[in-house]
Amino acid sequence: MTRKVDRMARRPDRIRIEVFGPTSEAETAEEAFRPSDEAVRSLARLIGRQMAREQFERARALERKQARQNRSGHMR
Repeated sequence: MTRKVDRMARRPDRIRIEVFGPTSEAETAEEAFRPSDEAVRSLARLIGRQMAREQFERARALERKQARQNRSGHMR
């Protein structure tokens, strides 16, 4: 019997955030914040892509609406 693999669980764009405890070595501020900076950038990239998709869909919907109105206007 084969089991279906949940495709959502294997998404490559999934963000993995790791929490690190204090280290014994002295770190610079840049080194200390690097993992969280990468996570924030990844999240910002995903949000930006979603916003762009939504904006594109709104523009397409407006174009379709105007095309329908133009077609119905010519029939009169």
